Amino acid sequence: MRRMDRQLEYVLRRGVTDIIVEEELVRMLEAGRRLRLKMGFDPSRPDIHLGHVVGMRKLRQFQELGHQVILIVGDWTAQIGDPSGASQTRPMLTAEEVRANAETYMQQFFKVVDREKTDLRWQSEWFGKFDLADVVRLTSRFTVAQLLARDDFSKRYESGRPIAVTELLYPLLQAYDSVVIEADVEFGGSDQRFNCLMGRELQQMVGQPAQQVFLMPLLVGTDGQQKMSKSLDNYIAVEEPPNDMYGKLMSVPDDLMMDYFELLTDVPDDELAEMRGRMASQSVNPMDLKKRLAADIVTQFHGAGAAKGAASHFERTVQRKEAPKDMREVPIPHRTGLRRGDVLEVLSSTGWVRSKTEARTLMSTGAVRLWPDGDTAGDPITGIDELMTTEVSPGAVMKIGKRRWLRLVEETGKYPPID
Repeated sequence: MRRMDRQLEYVLRRGVTDIIVEEELVRMLEAGRRLRLKMGFDPSRPDIHLGHVVGMRKLRQFQELGHQVILIVGDWTAQIGDPSGASQTRPMLTAEEVRANAETYMQQFFKVVDREKTDLRWQSEWFGKFDLADVVRLTSRFTVAQLLARDDFSKRYESGRPIAVTELLYPLLQAYDSVVIEADVEFGGSDQRFNCLMGRELQQMVGQPAQQVFLMPLLVGTDGQQKMSKSLDNYIAVEEPPNDMYGKLMSVPDDLMMDYFELLTDVPDDELAEMRGRMASQSVNPMDLKKRLAADIVTQFHGAGAAKGAASHFERTVQRKEAPKDMREVPIPHRTGLRRGDVLEVLSSTGWVRSKTEARTLMSTGAVRLWPDGDTAGDPITGIDELMTTEVSPGAVMKIGKRRWLRLVEETGKYPPID
């Protein structure tokens, strides 16, 4: 097999759920024509997590074969909201919110995908000119029965949960995107099958060649149960600090580790097969492999030096249960100790909690530990009653959750009052 054939085999097999229609796509790739690869994103949230990276890595692989990515900013569909399997409608966003989210999203997107080989398009280029007649013409090409065939729509309809008319427009608008840019291939997660096929169908209706559909697996989150999602708090963000990214990857269940290797790294297939064999025969400590996984992914986004530092931090703070050498410092006023309840202000001032209510919840669940004298070799104070009544002086150390540490330092000045 020629070298290019092996490369194609790798791109078309690794980390792929389905290709529609594979034979047609292979012919197009072997013909040598530069293909237009469509990837749309809904900037309803500003952050990218590793679940998104699965598709982004595949786009980069196609770019390395010489093809062009057309990145569509769904600034109109984001204002509609696509549940993608969710049980309720997402709130609509303003145009300003969408643009702010999109700018942040793209900064992260181009950490993986080659900016020079990407054509950026905003839906408002064409939908901004749409009038009611255009909407009627577009909707006339499909039936309600076709739209209700989409799994999440049908489930909500059968259970009596509401479906907004605007939501029914979402797959039609996404399909129209394919027509406007004359997409050759559309990429998406496996939950986007219906929408991608709608694009394929609409292209044929207007006389264009039907786009091929390239579907990739949904990455299961750190909970080991559901797809990675910010709303489920089981995600690892692309811009996660190195120590946090490394620590979260080390918390991934062992039975998901090989999926992460396959979808998020370039470790060769033969090595992955060897790893799976050693895991099955229990001839390797899963933690050793997971450390390799964490180091690989942290290196991709932060560099080898940061990955090495994150590994040392994990071994020191998690495996040996020592406090980190460097931790965030939070100033407290120059006085004997904090007043009753001031620990809430300390927590909220870090930005790690959204409110005092969340801080109370963390304390009540044992997620906050305090060493009043800074000696982390001793037993910490934990529990909301104890934390709320303990006086704390500069030098105290606090741990929030599994990976966040802070040290209280002296500051002269007025301390913000407790509400």
